[in-house]
Amino acid sequence: MNKSIFPKIVFLFILIVATSKIQAQVVSQPRQGNAGTWRLLGTTQAKFTADHDAFFISGPYDFFRRIKFKVTDAPLTIVRMIVRYDDGGAPENIETRFSIPQGGESRVIELKGGKRKLKSVEFWYDTQGVLNGRADLTLFGLK
Repeated sequence: MNKSIFPKIVFLFILIVATSKIQAQVVSQPRQGNAGTWRLLGTTQAKFTADHDAFFISGPYDFFRRIKFKVTDAPLTIVRMIVRYDDGGAPENIETRFSIPQGGESRVIELKGGKRKLKSVEFWYDTQGVLNGRADLTLFGLK
């Protein structure tokens, strides 16, 4: 292989891998709202080619007591989650293993953060097969 082409191919490969990883992370800022109302924290697409994703909540961080997911376009099973808080303390590992049908919502998940502000929610999932397509996944938080 030509010596001048090889570094370009390697660079292109690294760029593609890095870009696909960046697209898997959703950074969002919660909208204003009253306590006791569900707030949109972010939306992403769960693809059958990946198995996990993350929502990063940008500051100012807020105290959320509960979260839930809504799924459209295809069914999805959320296997587990890691919730991180802005104080840098120990993350909260949550084993979920619940299936959400197309157009459905997850159960409400109680967070044990207390007086810690939500920073990110990383989750692992299983799609329900290639034929069902991509699932649009929306995360909501309740103050």
